[in-house]
Amino acid sequence: MEGHVAELTGIAIVLAVSTIVGIIFLYLKQPPIVGYILGGVVLGPTGLGLVRATESVLVLAELGVVLLLFLIGMELSLRAFMLVLRPAVLTVIGQIAVSLGITFGFGAVFDWPLQQSLLLGFIVSISSTAVTITMLESFGEMRSMTGRITVGVLIAQDIAVVPMIILIGSMGGGAETNFGWVAAKLALALGVLVLVLRFLSRRKKITLPFSKAVQGRSDVVAVAAIALCFAAGAISALFGMSAAFGAFVAGLLVANSTLRSEAIAVTHPIQSVLVVVFFLSIGLLIDLNYVWANLWPILLFVLGILTAKSLVNVLLLHAVGEPWERAFPAGLMMAQIGEFSFVLAAIGASSGVINVDGYRFSVTVIALSLLVSPLWMSIVRHFLEVAKDGITDFRTALGETYQAEMVDLGRGATALKRRWLRLRIAERRRRRAMGKAWRLNRERRRASKKAQKMAKVEERFRKLSDFQDTA
Repeated sequence: MEGHVAELTGIAIVLAVSTIVGIIFLYLKQPPIVGYILGGVVLGPTGLGLVRATESVLVLAELGVVLLLFLIGMELSLRAFMLVLRPAVLTVIGQIAVSLGITFGFGAVFDWPLQQSLLLGFIVSISSTAVTITMLESFGEMRSMTGRITVGVLIAQDIAVVPMIILIGSMGGGAETNFGWVAAKLALALGVLVLVLRFLSRRKKITLPFSKAVQGRSDVVAVAAIALCFAAGAISALFGMSAAFGAFVAGLLVANSTLRSEAIAVTHPIQSVLVVVFFLSIGLLIDLNYVWANLWPILLFVLGILTAKSLVNVLLLHAVGEPWERAFPAGLMMAQIGEFSFVLAAIGASSGVINVDGYRFSVTVIALSLLVSPLWMSIVRHFLEVAKDGITDFRTALGETYQAEMVDLGRGATALKRRWLRLRIAERRRRRAMGKAWRLNRERRRASKKAQKMAKVEERFRKLSDFQDTA
């Protein structure tokens, strides 16, 4: 009984802190996800040590991942996605290919296992949907062409996550991985996904068997939607695929049904609570001692990822036909690593694809890439303002973006030079004054000594004169 009380206390503390941190980050107009991770770090074993990643917290986090995929499927607009299907899919294929090329290159140098290189490539290729959508909304670009292509790429990435989860979950850390079976499961999942997408994109709203019975009853709709989610996840798991895949397909079915709006409204709060627990559990697993011991490699890796992903995204978007004025801001907005990368890292750690240190490093890099998103957002804002006037190349964009800063820097340099000259002149005057004062003081000392000598001489003459008068 005492053990259950301790677990309930941990869950209560986690939810209370998540509420406070979420409100603070909403007030700061930043994604609450970053706050949830920081809250977990503060509460974790290497922070205040108030909460540990207990079995109850981890179970709730896993349920949150399944419901997250279910909600992503429900919110997916296939008709809007079809408008940017070709450039979005080609961009995501290019992102994954480049990421895998880089990680396999590092793997060849550092002798990484094949599974680890594959996992790290998948992790790096995914962008954050939450952070990018926040940027689009703050810039007022959600309904523009820049917003449409960006959202299209994010949707394609969300769809690509599903086979990634299946692939990573099927690969153990040892050498006994049956790649034939893995390829069969992946082909089956992709086939089912393609068939479902084609079927739903060519039809009007479908009517689920229980739609008429539960419509208008929010409590029953919530239970029915969650039951459908977990039933589809269980069936998917029975066929050797992940529960997240079944939940995603179930979400697609609900998204194209007459219950879509009502189902999203009633299941979103439940999903939000569990997803909050998931990101807090990620924070609980971050080891501050490990971060401090490997601070510079982690920071350099994060900076390298942000820079490389920005360049790759911009070039890929332009290569698929997007003009520079849309490719630049869209590419920069998708530079960070996404929240689904946490899911991939957790699955990779549980299946033995990466070891404990690899998992710590991956989680820390992902979290830091999200933490620096506000700074990256300010850079994106500069580029977005320049992009509206048209961009011809990266150097022009960079020059236009930071023209004001360079002017200010030039003015600052001129002012600093003038200040230095004034200080130098003042120093020369001070030295001259000090020299003059020293010379004057020396002359005064000489005059004083001379006066003392004259006084002694006069005293001797006076004494001699008095002696002569007495004689």
